[in-house]
Amino acid sequence: QVQLDESGGGLVQAGGSLRLSCAGSRIIFSIYTMGWYRQTPGKQRELVATITTGGSTNYADSVKGRFTIARDNAKNTVYLEMNSLKPEDTAVYYCNKVPQRSWDAWGQGTLVTVSS
Repeated sequence: QVQLDESGGGLVQAGGSLRLSCAGSRIIFSIYTMGWYRQTPGKQRELVATITTGGSTNYADSVKGRFTIARDNAKNTVYLEMNSLKPEDTAVYYCNKVPQRSWDAWGQGTLVTVSS
């Protein structure tokens, strides 16, 4: 069974930075477009950053210019560098394939809390 392990979240002040990591087991990241998603209570999970197999990236308008997604296929890991964090970035962050299908299980996520 595929396993995704997100890490790197924490509590940070507005304007600060965090780097999230997502390591995969029983999945070969290099053959998939991967993305970072986030979810806050009462809201649907939203896709905030995408990286293709060729390394092309795309971002939600809300994070463009502040977040950077990267991948290390040799380590089967995807990263999300988050700078200039805002309180509205507070959420649980997950990684997964893009698009995520119903059979693509989610990991436990990593909580990012940005204080004002």
